[in-house]
Amino acid sequence: MSIWISIIIVGLINYLTRLGSVLLIKPKKLNSTAKIVLNYIPSAVFPAIIFPAVFLDDYGLLVEFNDPKVIATIIAFLTGILTKNLTLTIFIGLISYWIIIFF
Repeated sequence: MSIWISIIIVGLINYLTRLGSVLLIKPKKLNSTAKIVLNYIPSAVFPAIIFPAVFLDDYGLLVEFNDPKVIATIIAFLTGILTKNLTLTIFIGLISYWIIIFF
């Protein structure tokens, strides 16, 4: 039963720290430089989430260039640059991955 109490306590701490940052930091009080810097946070976090999923195998080693995930990522990347459409980029990336692994 102590594991569930630990999970609940950690979840509450996590929630309260996130809620605290939202409640304490008023966007109107931030200067323009801080707002510009904070706009880059999602762009900095996204590659940190995607890179291991695409370029590392189950053992943490780099995959080869001809891996289906890498090829589909390159196709999706090029689609995103050319179309600037997030939904189309995701669909093209998934469809190209499925075509590569199933055919």
